[in-house]
Amino acid sequence: RTLTKKDYSDLKKSMTEAYQGIGDVWTKENIVDLIDAFPEGQICVEANGHVVACALSLIINSKKTNIYKSYYEIIDDGKFSKHDYEGDTLYGIEVFVHPDFRSLRLGRRLYDARKELCEQMNLKCIIAGGRIPNYFNYADEMSPRVYIEKVKRKEIYDPTLTFQLSNDFHVKKILKNYLPEDTESGQFATHLEW
Repeated sequence: RTLTKKDYSDLKKSMTEAYQGIGDVWTKENIVDLIDAFPEGQICVEANGHVVACALSLIINSKKTNIYKSYYEIIDDGKFSKHDYEGDTLYGIEVFVHPDFRSLRLGRRLYDARKELCEQMNLKCIIAGGRIPNYFNYADEMSPRVYIEKVKRKEIYDPTLTFQLSNDFHVKKILKNYLPEDTESGQFATHLEW
């Protein structure tokens, strides 16, 4: 279902659990702004009356927005000013699943819901910047490009990239300094497209 402003408390709890130690969670103001800007693009999964998984997105105009910029530039530091209903591309801001609800295919369901939204709105594609959180284990041995190729060939498992590839996303480019605090990914990210 679509996320509502009343869901913020559950959203915050689930996000805090999902991203333990990785970074800050969205503020209530961020979520309210995003719901006000693009309510149909904020999708969640509810279990036992609580939000346990969520996918946040916006629409951008690929001709006006440099999709190779950093995450914070694209989301305008949580102001989401680049959202454009006249745009042509669904931009995936975030997907997370509470750890107690992983392995239930909730991430896949959220990705499928995004794909349906993309088709319903007649957008040309979905793009996202994807973390490569296991890269830090291989950074001394190989470049991000070699790492990504090995994940594609299933020689290395990466929890994020493996999942995205299995959901029909393709790596179009490697992004540098996409999410500066992401030391696990070496500040690299994949530019993904569906």
